[in-house]
Amino acid sequence: MIDRRTLIAGLATGCAVSPSRLAAQQGSAPVIGFLNNASAAQWQPFLAAFENGLAEAGLRIGQNVSIEYRWAEGRNDRLPALAAELVARDVRVLVATGGPDPAQAAKSATGAIPIVFTVGPDPVQIGLVESLARPGRNLTGFTLFTGQLAPKRVDLLRELLPAVKTIALLANPTSVGSQGQIADVRKVTEPLGVRVSVLDASSDVEIDDAIANRSADADALFVASDSFYYTRAERITALAAGRRLPAVYEARVFAEAGGLISYGINFPDVYRRAAGYVARILKGEKPSDLPVEQPTRFELVVNLKTAKALGVAVPQVILLRADEVIE
Repeated sequence: MIDRRTLIAGLATGCAVSPSRLAAQQGSAPVIGFLNNASAAQWQPFLAAFENGLAEAGLRIGQNVSIEYRWAEGRNDRLPALAAELVARDVRVLVATGGPDPAQAAKSATGAIPIVFTVGPDPVQIGLVESLARPGRNLTGFTLFTGQLAPKRVDLLRELLPAVKTIALLANPTSVGSQGQIADVRKVTEPLGVRVSVLDASSDVEIDDAIANRSADADALFVASDSFYYTRAERITALAAGRRLPAVYEARVFAEAGGLISYGINFPDVYRRAAGYVARILKGEKPSDLPVEQPTRFELVVNLKTAKALGVAVPQVILLRADEVIE
């Protein structure tokens, strides 16, 4: 029952008690489902950004909203069952993050519950939405530009290594967006006469073998965007260092872990903005009316210490463009 004294106090001050507060008092605060293919520990910086975004929109966990988390722990095959669990929990919004695989699992699990996704590939091309401007159905979210940024990352490698002839491309064959990223890279490299050697790897053992052994003929390494690789940043950068292999990555976490250079979006910013979409949906907006948004912030990070260790001379023009230089 609603606290009568709270209601009277609200009326006495000329203010109605907010619907979210009443819901919390009645034990019916909306539940947000959060689906991801990594682990909570690995995704902590993004979780913090997401929860801060909720707070900015007036949603406070444990007060007027709650969250049910489901983590696949690097196992994409677990996602359909985890998505079904959240649907059975009757969540009001389902947030699918970590790439296209959680988003596809969420879409398959429900056609009624609103879904907010973050994906790397074009969500139209992989069949999540009808268009970016008018998503249709029950899905909307954020595209991370992984394919569109591939040419930029290839350009950075060639600025660092003008004589590069073969690029090893580490790609996760179990990911929905893998083949699209490979095609995007080859579209750029083929006219330049640069060969791309694809190294499929979807486990720690395969990553070790791919970089330590199967990249023997490569001059440089291109690591495809993938949440599994993101959570293995230290492992991948250490392997590349052991092979003395210059590499370009999608996010600053790789450069901070010892990778040579990274260029990509500001991930925490995307998660904060995704929380804003969740708040708007909880307030009554339809996902079909919310356009799929694209990144607004990009970061170039150079690890100068790693460059010196590899004997790579970083052009001054790159250093001047960099958002951060690690020395």
